[in-house]
Amino acid sequence: MTNEPLVHDGTGVLPAHEARVPILDHGFLFGDSVYEVVRTASGRPFMLEEHLDRMRRSAAMIYFEMPWPDAEIRTRMLDLRAALPFQECYFRIVATRGPGPISLLPDGCTEPGLYLIGMDLPRFPARLYTEGCRVAVVRRLRNDPRALDPRAKTGNYLNNMLGLVEARKQGAEDALFLNHEGHLTEATTANAWIVEKGRVVTPPVAEGLLQGITREWLLRKLPEAGIPATEGVIDLDRLHRADEVFLSGTVKGVMPVTAIDGKPVGKGMPGAVALRGMDLYEMALASN
Repeated sequence: MTNEPLVHDGTGVLPAHEARVPILDHGFLFGDSVYEVVRTASGRPFMLEEHLDRMRRSAAMIYFEMPWPDAEIRTRMLDLRAALPFQECYFRIVATRGPGPISLLPDGCTEPGLYLIGMDLPRFPARLYTEGCRVAVVRRLRNDPRALDPRAKTGNYLNNMLGLVEARKQGAEDALFLNHEGHLTEATTANAWIVEKGRVVTPPVAEGLLQGITREWLLRKLPEAGIPATEGVIDLDRLHRADEVFLSGTVKGVMPVTAIDGKPVGKGMPGAVALRGMDLYEMALASN
């Protein structure tokens, strides 16, 4: 058994080291692509429809019309799933503008590419859930929606990558980004939440962040579990005064944050609301 990822490039499934992307592909040259990450739960793709809907919205935001119907993408994913030896899998669906002239104008790109990468589902260290993770509020700002709107999940992730590198240099496991107004947006690959007296708050999408699939799910499911959840602007003072902070994402699930910039959040241990959110997400995965 090998841990090498497998790729479906439209012609079939092959090992990642054999897969090829054209050197003049605008996704490679300019980050002119969109993508989604889908995980399995109980061996089946989890919330795939929601991810594909968001992928098409992302493509529309960069003036890119994806020509592949959802049924074709699903079929490729299931073919890839059947070739993988793992019980739970991670899939990255990447749609690129395709090869064309070395020009910022995409007009010459006539053959868009669709690539699915499949591998064993990554697992975060258990201590990040039992003890919580450490984050740093980095000086690097999140992209302004008037520039490259974070609502579009594109292949251009340099902003996030640099923020993560800078957070790691401060001894943190993840970064939190502010916008140009000094308001909280999100982490590098996760949405951010605070808890105030049992009430959960997450920044509005208009602040400059990705409309996470798990974020939308939590906004529905937490109130059903008796935990008020809403959107609200969060400045640094409000962030530091929060009783709890946690992150959410497709693979990350719900992860407590117990330290920000080296200072404890609340009592410095995972709080009751974050733990309840973790349980709800695990139950949803188990019932998939």
